[in-house]
Formats: sequence, structure tokens, C-alpha cells
Amino acid sequence: MRRALPYVWPILIGLLLAIVLLNAFPRLVGRQATPPVATSPPPQPAPLQTADEVERPAPSLREAPPMERGEGPASYASAVAQAAPAVVNVYSSRVVERDSHPLMSDPFFRQFFGDDAPRRQRMLSSLGSGVIVSADGYVLTNHHVIRGADQIQVALRDGRETLAEVIGTDPESDLAVLRIDLDDLPVIELSDSDQAAIGDVALAIGNPFGVGQTVTMGIVSATGRSHLGLNAYEDFIQTDAAINPGNSGGALINPDGALVGINTAIFSRSGGSQGIGFAIPANLARSILEQIVTQGRVVRGWLGVEAQELNPELAASFGLAAPTGVIIAGVVPDGPADDAGLQPGDVLLKVDGNPILDPRQTMSDIADIAPGTDLPVTVVRGGEPLEITLEVAERPTPSRPLSLEKPDSP
Repeated sequence: MRRALPYVWPILIGLLLAIVLLNAFPRLVGRQATPPVATSPPPQPAPLQTADEVERPAPSLREAPPMERGEGPASYASAVAQAAPAVVNVYSSRVVERDSHPLMSDPFFRQFFGDDAPRRQRMLSSLGSGVIVSADGYVLTNHHVIRGADQIQVALRDGRETLAEVIGTDPESDLAVLRIDLDDLPVIELSDSDQAAIGDVALAIGNPFGVGQTVTMGIVSATGRSHLGLNAYEDFIQTDAAINPGNSGGALINPDGALVGINTAIFSRSGGSQGIGFAIPANLARSILEQIVTQGRVVRGWLGVEAQELNPELAASFGLAAPTGVIIAGVVPDGPADDAGLQPGDVLLKVDGNPILDPRQTMSDIADIAPGTDLPVTVVRGGEPLEITLEVAERPTPSRPLSLEKPDSP
């Protein structure tokens, strides 16, 4: 008996512990707990409002009217018939000289011949398009189509061909004016390109890849395109009408057959059309045409400064609240800005009372000011605003204008 006593106490303690656990957790043996005595329920907190139960009036929305699907023309043949005869092919050629033997490019061999080394000439040709805009024979095309050319030939749709005279070029807008001497010339009508709207149907006419006159259709994708780095002065009409090499200088027309722009460039990773083409607006082309014909050059206003755009960091360093204006990075000696006392490091904030929000647009606005005009500007120097008046000068020609005499007919 005494030997069993050491085992009894642990058994009893285990039984008591089991009874306590079973009473505390009746689910362990599948029994239901004894329901508590009914008492008044404690106050329940108010339920949280969910998003579905928020009470607020419905928003007021503007309902669009049903879309009107008016039928457009089934064909643009009449527009093409009116405009296409005035679109011409422009063939430019130039003579280049090169060494008669590849070894002549090596300085070791060239020293035996000097400047009298034999050279041979080669004719390089390029293809573009142009648009007859006057019965006097004036043709608009791109500057890059005829750049460096020694001879320019124009071919009309009716089969006539003639040599062209260069009246003048404007590299900063990539436009050139030619003149041909033929009778009964077809002439295109010029539209007010300011009225061109995104979504308008546009037709591009030119000679892509030299396959012959071709018409492609699209819409006006955007207007006022700039900051593309193509020209000094940019105000392009963007279109998805297919424009390919050879279309440069051709016509972008509306469904009435009137000129909307001069096709100029494409954005492409492959060299072919990817639906992003650019045309110089007809209004800008008209202005440049008239200046080149009447004055022999394009006259633009000029301040004689080299400007750099402001970013937020630079604006903060100059104590400006917003990155508006431009930094004058350089001043042309004896130019209008230099004569008026502007200095590198000045921040140009306003021109003629208008804040500079887009430096390129401001550059274009200054170009439209007649030389000799007094122009008030606002600059910040050393944190202090200054009011200065400049006399606008004529912008110097960036390069010598191309001037070709009309060669004698063969």
C-alpha cells in the first residue's frame, strides 16, 4: 500500500485537472455550454457606415447629345482633280568631286601628287515635290529638297518639264521659292490654315520614293506642333496621312482641294511613314513667299541673345517662385541686347509686358516684330527686377542664301 501511495496523488491531480478543463471547454467532448442567465443586453455601438451607405447627392453630369453621323463624301476625286495638277516633282542635282582612286585619300600617296591629284566628278540627284502657288510661276518647296543643288528641274503632272530658278530660301523655316517659266500653269488655292481643326480630313499629294504622283488620306492629328528640333521656327500641322521620302515639299490639302500646308518631315524609326507627319501651315508659307518674292529675304526681328530655358532648380537659385522666363546665357556683341545693357546671367521674364511661358513661342513673337521697333522687357538681375527698352534689329541670315541662275535650256 505504501508503495502505491506515490502514484495515487499524481492520478488524482490529473483527474481533477481534466474535470476543470471539461467544464471550462465543453466543446472538447461535444457538449454545449450551459446558456447564460438571460439579462438585459448591453448597449451595442452604432454600426460603421460603409461606402455603400454614404448619403450624398448624385453628381451632376453633362450628358452629351447623340452623335451625329453625317455621311461624308464617298470620294475625294474632285478635290484631288483640283489640287493635284499644281503639285510638281522637283529633281535637284549637284556635281561632287572625288578622288579617282581610293588610295588618293591616303596622305602618304597624296604627297606625291599634291593638289594636282586626278579627281573625277559625279552627279548626285535628289527627289522632292513642290506646289505651284501663282500663275507667275512661283513654286513652294522645302529648302532641304534643293539645298546645295547646281541644277533644279521641275516636272508637271501634264508631262511638261523645265529648269527652275531659285528666287530665295529660308533655312530657318525650311521653305524655298522657285520660279518656272511656262504658260497656262495650274495653280492651287491657299486656305486659312488657322482654321484647320483636329479631326479634319487631310490629303497629302507628292511623289514618294519616285513612284509617281500619289495621294494619301488621313486627318489633322494636331496643330501648333513645336519643340521638335527640326527648324528654328516651328508651327507644324501634324497629320497621319502617309508621308514618305519624296513627299517633302508636296501639298497637304483639305476636302475642298485647297492648300493647308507644305509637307516637310516625318517621325519614323524605320524611314517610312508611321502615321506622324508634319506640314508647314499655309499661312506661314504665304508670309515667307511674299517676303522672299518682294524683298529677296525673310525679315525677322532679333534681340541678339542666347537663351536657356529655366527649370525649377535654376528658378529657385534665382529666387523665382516659378520657372517662367529664360536665362540670358550669352549676348551678341553690338547687338540690340548688348546696346541696351543686358548681361549674361540676367533672367528675362517679360517681353512687351507679356510673361514668357514658352521660349519658342516668344522667339516667334519677336521674329514678327518689325526691325527698329522699341521693345520693353523685364529682367531680373541680382534678385532685382529691371525694366529695359531694346530696339529690335533684323535677324542676321544664318547662312548665305542659295542663289542660282536659271541655266540655259539644252
